[in-house]
This record gives sequence, C-alpha cells and structure tokens, in this order.
Amino acid sequence: MSLATIQSRALLGVDALAVTVETHLSNGLPAFAIVGLPETAVKESKERVRSAIINSGLEFPTRRITVNLAPADLPKAGGSYDLAIALSILIASGQLERRMLENMEVLGELALDGSIRAVPGTVCAILAAKRQANKILLPAANTQELNVVAYKHSYSASSLSELCQALTQGMPALEFPRRTKRRSCEPRSEDNYRQIKGQTFAKRAVQIAAAGGHNLLMIGPPGSGKTLLANLLIGLLPCLSEAEALEVATIKSVARQPFKQCDWSERPIRSPHHTATSASLVGGGNRASPGEISLAHKGVLFLDELSEFKPSVLDGLREPLESGEITVSRANYRVKFPANFQLLAAMNPCPCGYAGDPHHRCRCSADRIERYLGKLSGPLLDRIDLVIEVPALSQVELLAEADDDLNWSEVRVKIDLCRDSQTQRAGKLNSQLHLAELKKYCPLDEEQRAGLASIMDKLSLSARATHRVIKMARTIADFDGRAAIGECDLMEAISYRRCQISKLLAR
Repeated sequence: MSLATIQSRALLGVDALAVTVETHLSNGLPAFAIVGLPETAVKESKERVRSAIINSGLEFPTRRITVNLAPADLPKAGGSYDLAIALSILIASGQLERRMLENMEVLGELALDGSIRAVPGTVCAILAAKRQANKILLPAANTQELNVVAYKHSYSASSLSELCQALTQGMPALEFPRRTKRRSCEPRSEDNYRQIKGQTFAKRAVQIAAAGGHNLLMIGPPGSGKTLLANLLIGLLPCLSEAEALEVATIKSVARQPFKQCDWSERPIRSPHHTATSASLVGGGNRASPGEISLAHKGVLFLDELSEFKPSVLDGLREPLESGEITVSRANYRVKFPANFQLLAAMNPCPCGYAGDPHHRCRCSADRIERYLGKLSGPLLDRIDLVIEVPALSQVELLAEADDDLNWSEVRVKIDLCRDSQTQRAGKLNSQLHLAELKKYCPLDEEQRAGLASIMDKLSLSARATHRVIKMARTIADFDGRAAIGECDLMEAISYRRCQISKLLAR
C-alpha cells in the first residue's frame, strides 16, 4: 500500500492544533504536490525534502507524490512539516515500517544535507501531545524545550539518517536534567538594594506592589532613583511555580525566544523602548506573534519614560490589564495570547524633568506640562494601583555614607509568604480578584464602607479605583500580618491612589 499517515502540529497563537500529513504514491510521471492550504515556506519544503532524502543515502521515489495537510482549511506555515513529510514518503515507499511511528507526532525542518533544524512552538506541541498521551519526535536542536517540559515520551534526532537508523533499532529514551530554581543556587546580592538612598515611602510602595502584584507608576525628576526602585521590585518577586514556568516557556517557544536551563523559573522582565509600536506591544503581524505584554506574562512589563510612548500604544494596554489576556484580530486570523503581567512604569513630571524639584528650576510652562502629562489617559491611570512621587534627594542625603538598614532577604521571605497566603485563600493574588470576589475575600464593616465612600467621592475617583483600593488594602493587611482589613490599611491604600498628576498640574 502506497499510502502513509503521520501526525504533526500547527501553531495558532499559543495553541498547537493537530495536523495529519497524508502521503500517497501513485503511478505516472514523477511529480510532487502539496495541498491543504500551504504557505510559501511549506510549498518550498518539496525541494528540502527531496535533497534531504537523497543526501541521507535513501531513495527518493520517482513516482507521483501527493501530500495532503489536513484539515484543509487550516493555514499551514513554516518548515516544521518537513520531517513528517519525509518520513511519510519513506513509509509509503516501503523504506520504513509504519508501526515505527504509530501514535507519534513529528515536527522538524530539514536542511539539504539531511540534518534536522529547530522549529518554533515545540513547548506547545509537547504539551498538546502529552494531553493526548501521544509520543512526539522533535529536532535535537530543541533540547532546551524538551528539558523544560520533561515529557517521558519525547524523542529527538539531529539528522534524517540518524533517525531512520534509530527507528530501525529502537528509539532511545531521553534523559532530562534536574531543574533548580535560581534562588536556591544563585542568591541575589543585596548591595544594589542598599545603595538606594532615602525614598522610604517609595520603598514601602514597592514592597506592597510586589506583595500583591499591583501595578505601580513612579513620577519623579531625573536621578531620583526610579530605575533603582524598579530593579528593587523586580528583585523582590518570587520564582515561578512549575505550572507558571511552563506557561512562560510556551510563549517563549512561540516567539523564538532563547531558552536557558539555569533560569527556567525566573520571571520574565520586558522593558521595551518608548518608540515601540502598538503591534510590537500587544502582538500581531503576519503570523500572529506574541507582543511584549505576552512575553511579560507572569512577570513584569517595565515602561520607562512612560509619557514618551504614543498615547495610542499605551491605550492598547487597557484591556489586557483588566482581563489578563489579549485577543489579536486581523484579516486572516483571530488568536488569543495570555497577558497576565504586572505593569511597572516610570516618568518625569514634565518635559524638562524638574517640575516641583526644589533643587532645580523648571523651564516648562503650565500648558506644556499639561500637554505632557495629558498623554496618559484617565482609563489607563485608573488601572494603575499605586501612583507615587519619587522626589529628588538633597546632596546631603545623596552623599550620606549610611546604607539602607532594611534586611531585604527578610523582606523577600515576607513577600513570598504574603503571596502564598493570597493564593491559598483565593487561588490568585489580590490584584487579580474579580468584583464578585471582593465581598468574600475583602469584607469591610459598615463604618469602613461609609468612610471609604466619603473619601472616594471627595477625590472624584471611579468605581474601578474604589475596588482597586480595597484590593490594595487587603494586600497591606496581609503584608503586615493582619487577618482583617483595618482603617489604617484603607488609609494607606488611598494614599497610594491620590492623583499625583493633578497635584503636579496645580503647581
């Protein structure tokens, strides 16, 4: 029988959809046709497959070859089908036995000499094969991705000839190295944390933001320590759990990001330049690539010089900040990417940077400052939990020899415990609580509700801001070890929500 079928996978966003590679050899003039909505790279696989089979010392059949990639209405792109097509031709021509590849999914791009090159999206494919209890065959160049998932029914090969020999003699099982978390083997130094002079209020805000996963905006003049505080927050975050690490690895694999076994549990940190476009931030393109917000999933998106970003680019963050995902719709596809990130932003108070700084004279007019700060829309600011001022330090504070006396190792442990208690209580961090969950996990008594309503009315803050204040008060109570939200927790949470931009405009 000159018909062979092999299973493979097609990428659509972060999903690996099942694709069946069907190959039929028939009599007639030699020809090679690929059908099933293939794009250019897939059509060109005919020449790669032909050369790879011949240069591997195998016979390329001089018959009419028809390859169908099913389902026919799913677009097929890239070179990941090369290996499946080559193996199906070898099976259909009788050079391999079909039982060797039963219940095995195959992905890999072929070089002309028969070597097998790495392909993107392998983590998605491995996880999909694992759910179906299928075996999977991948290029040896994707070893890092194989090690991340550590699926026991995974196999790899570096060339077509090596693979054919292994299939005949029996595929060897892969051995996966033991994974370690960075904190257990490479503890971070506290030297950088101790170099932050003063800024007691800002340091407290950074700890609260890290403890509950809250979004933070820092406003201050150049040299006030905003970048150091941003690095402080990043250093206080705990490592990823195994489930979270797999989610992050899936996105990295789709986006062709490099893998490093030593930092598999590190939270992703993305800091795009302020000239970034909307598509680069939220995702898209011809092949539905994830953007910066998806690459920052389960980590931090740091936007320095926030007011220098285009307003349309910043407004693209509004929906994912609320929902934790982004749906990218284009003419030829509609895909959904995860985008559950913590926003960390920094900006100057005016174009020259010195509005409100007692040590420097501001050269900006009130109208110019208003236009500068007006680039940030109200709905975006509404989704930022903490908006704090980071004032300039005096020369005496800056040159003081005394370092910060906080024990940052103890602070990290405290933040880890705080986040663990939130996850045990609600299955998520406080910042991710939905409206219906506030009453259950963030109860307030009658007096607290009345006082909060009065203050929020005076500050003219929205309903979303009120709910975020309650979530932040819950985090403050958790961080300080209180079982219930107290009046002091609400007042501190409100202090972080007071509109600092309005204060700057009034100067």
